[in-house]
Amino acid sequence: MGTPNTEGQSSADSARGDDTTAHFGQDFEAQLAAMDGELTVEEQEAIAALPSGSALLIVRRGPNAGARFLLDSDVTTAGRHPDADIFLDDVTVSRRHTEFLRHGSAFELKDLGSLNGTYFDGVRIENALLTDGAEVQIGKFRLTFCSSRADAAPTVER
Repeated sequence: MGTPNTEGQSSADSARGDDTTAHFGQDFEAQLAAMDGELTVEEQEAIAALPSGSALLIVRRGPNAGARFLLDSDVTTAGRHPDADIFLDDVTVSRRHTEFLRHGSAFELKDLGSLNGTYFDGVRIENALLTDGAEVQIGKFRLTFCSSRADAAPTVER
């Protein structure tokens, strides 16, 4: 048995070539960015392309992390039922869990009496007006709400 080197391997292991190099693809990098709450370049481009009156939900945690859902109708349902507009397949999600209601260019989140509740920025809610960058939790899924940049308040230059 060899002596340990500075990386915790014995010199005999290094000499045999037992080093392992792992290469991670863009999917893995996107999942890491999602966990940090950072937007990938692709997500930023998708948000920039949103038309007025629409928004995007990006799954940050849950079985389908990285998935994106477009909110572009007056009522969008989310739940475990296969007919839900946003199908979240996990036992922590009720069949008819929550609705996203569009009011002009604003979106309201409304819990539909779900067993595990709906959370807005970590607080259990019955209903709430969503703000850009807010975190929505439905069961074990954590999603980031991104509103259309076309509806962002104009900046005043002086």
